[in-house]
Amino acid sequence: MERREFILASSGYALSALGLPDMDSITRRTKTAHPGAVRVGQGEVAAVRHMVKALGDSASELGGGHARHLAVRYLTQDVAPWLEGHFTEATGRDLFAATSQLVHLAGWMAQDEGDTPELRGLAQRYYAHSFRLAAEAGDPELSATALRGLAVQCVDLGYRAEAVQLGEACVEYGRHLDNPRAIAYYEATLANAAAQDDDRRMATKHLALSETAIGKPTAAAGDSWAAHYSPGRWAHESGMILSRLGDLDAAEEHLHLALDIHGLDRRRTRAIVLADLGGVRLRQGDADGAMATWRDFLDCADGIRSVKVQAALQDMRVRLRRYSGVPEAQELRERAVRFAV
Repeated sequence: MERREFILASSGYALSALGLPDMDSITRRTKTAHPGAVRVGQGEVAAVRHMVKALGDSASELGGGHARHLAVRYLTQDVAPWLEGHFTEATGRDLFAATSQLVHLAGWMAQDEGDTPELRGLAQRYYAHSFRLAAEAGDPELSATALRGLAVQCVDLGYRAEAVQLGEACVEYGRHLDNPRAIAYYEATLANAAAQDDDRRMATKHLALSETAIGKPTAAAGDSWAAHYSPGRWAHESGMILSRLGDLDAAEEHLHLALDIHGLDRRRTRAIVLADLGGVRLRQGDADGAMATWRDFLDCADGIRSVKVQAALQDMRVRLRRYSGVPEAQELRERAVRFAV
């Protein structure tokens, strides 16, 4: 699969290429389930939500490559028959919303597992299906979150115009939500896409909007992906946007803040923040500080199966080549080789 074939034509991707959700499908399913279909209630919905949390916690700690096949097996063998089962309309909407989260998680796991055409295509299809399930469930927050997954994928692959368009659609879907963390999540997504597109004005505007939102009080975190967008995650994402915009001092401050905030304690996440902080310090001319930070990064990254960690390892090795005469740099490069898959 060629890279350009991977992302569909950008102008219609966020809308027509995703397919129009069938907004009446759940109502229709309550009347047309075949006689042998399994009966589904809130217990099954709770089971899906529980599995999303358990599998998500594992992936956040150890990387998407560790548990993706478990998520896919649960989706295809357990949850798929429930989607064709007997349920009330209210239960059906809850089931579709919970399944949207599970499908989104499978997409994130595929994206985090490796940078191959097959895995990129899997992630894209999972995100698109998550969007349709969320839209059919009538859940704009989950719909926006699925679009965010596609936007981030475009950013990672360098499809800048597509990323901005999807970021704008993501913000539009979430604009009426009464959830400041979700608003911060989507505004930061658009800011990141705009920064990658070298649109400083748009990036600065939406970064400020995300900062305003993340600073507002919020109710207890719900089940959605966006509801768990913590101040620590915001600080990390904002730090990398600021780095892209050339404000390295502010970027370093935000990355330190991300490491210091309680809640950003998953090993995979901390490893990536440390890797990013090392890169910012090196760009500031602080080679000793960069190498000290990268040493912590290697300590944290042991055993994690994540394409982002692998990319950070490669980036570190390349940047340390210019310090070939420095023993500590050579030691870090040798340690990094042992982590490569």
